[in-house]
Amino acid sequence: MTTNRKGLFVSTHSTVEDAIRDSLIKDPRLPDSNAVAVDAVDGTAILRGTVGSFIQRRAAGNDAHGVEGVDDVDNQLEVRLLDGSRRADADIRGMALQILTWDSQVPAGLVDVEVRDGWATLKGEVVHQFESDAAYDDVARMKGVVGITNEIRVATMLGLPGHGARRDS
Repeated sequence: MTTNRKGLFVSTHSTVEDAIRDSLIKDPRLPDSNAVAVDAVDGTAILRGTVGSFIQRRAAGNDAHGVEGVDDVDNQLEVRLLDGSRRADADIRGMALQILTWDSQVPAGLVDVEVRDGWATLKGEVVHQFESDAAYDDVARMKGVVGITNEIRVATMLGLPGHGARRDS
């Protein structure tokens, strides 16, 4: 036993790795958990290997983060889409924009999506962090996406048109 950064007693290196592997094996979103190499160093889980979708990459990272003794996850997993999962960048962009318009948590017209080689970049400006998170989650679930860069800026209410400081006369 050792202590982590939070001062809590945690299991040793190999026990944490075993717990992460067990978590990956039990996750039905990961059809081939053996494709994920696991290492654990000083409370950081390091995941390496190749998975078949961005959803699987996120699932593996979330699984590792949920293991006792893991403070941080260095998710180095690569996404390689099978031919049946590939989509043209224009198709991904069009579908992403449609999904964002259907999500009531994402302000209409404030988030744009650019796609290059399956990698989506979210751009725009929203008022609340949950709006940016919702846009990210929407695109992350899409077939054909290999990764996401979130460049959505979360602005304060005072900085947006129509949301200035009130003046009482």
